[in-house]
Amino acid sequence: MSTTASTDTTVPARALAVTDLSLVVLIGASGSGKSTFARRHFKPTEVLSSDFCRGLVCDDENDQSASRDAFDVLHYIAGKRLAADRRTVVDATNVQQDARRQLIELARQHDVLPIAIVLDVPEQVCAERNAARTDRADMPRRVVQRHTRELRRSLRHLEREGFRTVHVLRGTEEVEHATVVTKKRFNDLTHLTGPFDIVGDIHGCAAELEALLAKLGYTDGVHPEGRTAVFVGDLVDRGPDSPGVLRRVMSMVKSGNALCVPGNHENKYGRLLKGRKVQHTHGLAETVEQMDAESEEFRAEVREFIDGLVSHYVLDGGRLVVCHAGLPEKYHGRTSGRVRSHALYGDTTGETDEFGLPVRYPWAEDYRGRAAVVYGHTPVPEATWLNNTICLDTGAVFGGKLTALRWPERELVDVPAERVWYEPAKPLRTEAPGGHDGRPLDLADIQGRRTVETRHAGRITVREENGAAALEVMSRFATDPRLLPYLPPTMAPTATSGVDGYLEHPKEAFAQYAADGVARVVCEEKHMGSRAVALVCRDAEAARTRFGVDGPTGSLYTRTGRPFLDDASLTEEILDRLRTAVGEAGLWDELATDWLLLDTELMPWSLKASGLLRSQYAAVGAASGAVFPGALAALEGAAARGVEVRELLDRQRDRSADAAAFTDAYRRYCWPTDGLDGVRLAPFQILAVQGRSLAALPHDEQLALIDRLVEHDGSGLLRTTRRLYVDTGDPESVAAGVDWWLEMTGRGGEGMVVKPVGALVRDDQGRLVQPGIKCRGREYLRIIYGPEYTRPDNLARLRHRFLNHKRSLAIREYALGLEALDRLADGEPLWRVHEAVFGVLALESEPVDPRL
Repeated sequence: MSTTASTDTTVPARALAVTDLSLVVLIGASGSGKSTFARRHFKPTEVLSSDFCRGLVCDDENDQSASRDAFDVLHYIAGKRLAADRRTVVDATNVQQDARRQLIELARQHDVLPIAIVLDVPEQVCAERNAARTDRADMPRRVVQRHTRELRRSLRHLEREGFRTVHVLRGTEEVEHATVVTKKRFNDLTHLTGPFDIVGDIHGCAAELEALLAKLGYTDGVHPEGRTAVFVGDLVDRGPDSPGVLRRVMSMVKSGNALCVPGNHENKYGRLLKGRKVQHTHGLAETVEQMDAESEEFRAEVREFIDGLVSHYVLDGGRLVVCHAGLPEKYHGRTSGRVRSHALYGDTTGETDEFGLPVRYPWAEDYRGRAAVVYGHTPVPEATWLNNTICLDTGAVFGGKLTALRWPERELVDVPAERVWYEPAKPLRTEAPGGHDGRPLDLADIQGRRTVETRHAGRITVREENGAAALEVMSRFATDPRLLPYLPPTMAPTATSGVDGYLEHPKEAFAQYAADGVARVVCEEKHMGSRAVALVCRDAEAARTRFGVDGPTGSLYTRTGRPFLDDASLTEEILDRLRTAVGEAGLWDELATDWLLLDTELMPWSLKASGLLRSQYAAVGAASGAVFPGALAALEGAAARGVEVRELLDRQRDRSADAAAFTDAYRRYCWPTDGLDGVRLAPFQILAVQGRSLAALPHDEQLALIDRLVEHDGSGLLRTTRRLYVDTGDPESVAAGVDWWLEMTGRGGEGMVVKPVGALVRDDQGRLVQPGIKCRGREYLRIIYGPEYTRPDNLARLRHRFLNHKRSLAIREYALGLEALDRLADGEPLWRVHEAVFGVLALESEPVDPRL
């Protein structure tokens, strides 16, 4: 406890160290200057005043009858601030132990440090200050006297009450000259960005440690590229050379080339070195015997080293947490005995398994934190990621291997154990809790109103009702979520055309991109098929290793996540043909990947949409055309008899011609297939590969890769995507683009998609530009809008289309799709990827004209 006082007239400034995340309790009699001190040294938002809270509940800051309610409000707000990682200062007298006990309990609930700052000001000064205040002029002197007595009785017991740090300022001079210095928590190393090599439990295996460090590139504990080793603890016990491991790790930490957190075995051995009574079990006897051969000086260094270890570290801007036994997100960066205990020992269910060992609570199965948690403690046969957590204890001392994780590369490096140094109580090959059988997805991840943080468009909100609609689709119809890492966004249509006879025309698309500052675009043929996403793995082992599935080698699904084909064998045959083409084109090695995610069109349309065509679009044609022959004959007969029906007869003849055009348009998109005979797949973009999102790869480079893929397809499945590049600022180039579209749609083509060649593009205000604008052909739109849509009166009505919502939807879904690809490439857990995937599907349920 800091209790320094001074009677000199000149008092040196006192620097009070206050942790950045803490509950600071000001203690002092009424009039001691607590509020002034708080205003001087802390942010206004950090300070919670009991007087202010009284005013909130009863409009009178001095009404002591409202104190109970006022402190309820104060404690509630303080709890919310501490939960949000915000330092909180309580400005109240706090001279009574009961009042302080509640605040200390609040700090413990939120695992933050309680810090006391005592303003021990003479009673006379406090009384004079109160008398000078109009709102306290009538405060009885006995109140200040009581406060002072209670304060003096409390001074000796503050640390025992639970305050981690106590600063006592005696007299007005010390209070006046004091300064507050904010210090970071010991576990806050967010400023260290690595790169790191995180090493699992060593347990005295010094030879394996040296072999692993050498494999990682370290020479005598130093990495030539400046990498930092991080040890997850359990350096000692069970193995042949605990002193050798300690000597190496301690020297690396001392030289700044390593960090280390304590394991439960170091903690136990450290208590032994301090003279505490501990049982020599679980390998401690071996360590004691080995250390007895060392000097007293070395044992003293080890004692000091262990005593200085911090429970866990938060590194790399908060993206990485390293501890010994794992740590739920609510404990990251927190400081309390409970946090340290969990970091050292983990949590148990209270049960024991058949080997007599405690059953560990599978916290990693429920983990939803953004920081990757790297830990050890519980031996596992293989280090595998689960919900952004990974256990690196691969049982080196039990004959397994010593494993390290390279960060941020997320690469695993290991060396085999020289032998079984210690027989485990539980066979190493027994699967530990929290493996692939864990619960990767949870209803809570998507339920209710959600806000998804994206890298390219900030926060995107998913409303509760939209999420409920998406949940229905995802839970009943979607493909295996492990094989559903992305959903393509809806595509914005071009602005409504003013060209006579056209509802959509390329001029508007080119003009839109020119206005957005996009100089060069690519026009891609819009195939007469359905959007399909193909996830292709190199083989079944790659699918098992990366996506955790046994059997399928990928997936082929619609833009709402449904499997495209009911026959799984046909899906596998398509994937096999794609896989062969990828191999023949040399893309597996060139892209350094074991899987690819492709955006494609699957033809004919009837593979997916025949039901839609028959039930919706064909019904439009039937309603118009089925009655035409009889109606025409009746009208022509009436005209022959002299009945005036000429206008009606002309209209019906026009409708008959429109219906014939509708039928021709309808037939272009459906043809018979037998198995894969007649099926065509047109890939147009590689979305992602192992470790990389390719969504920002320029489209000319994308299409060059796709051309190679199609060229090396010997099965006849793949079809090329025709394209034309247009300069939006060159009238001749724009005219050539229009002519290309007219020629293509005139031959029966569906239309084209216009895209910025640069792929991921922003306008001059930094906003995302539409990734693609579809421009559909005049005849194709008969399927969408009906046979008679080209009649002047119908076109005039349809030109009043409301496009803004569709365009907004397209941009939001695009940003979510980009986020899903980034998270997939970064190796983030499935729930994080699906947060963005689910968001796309949810936005699809927003009400918008489906014809757009």
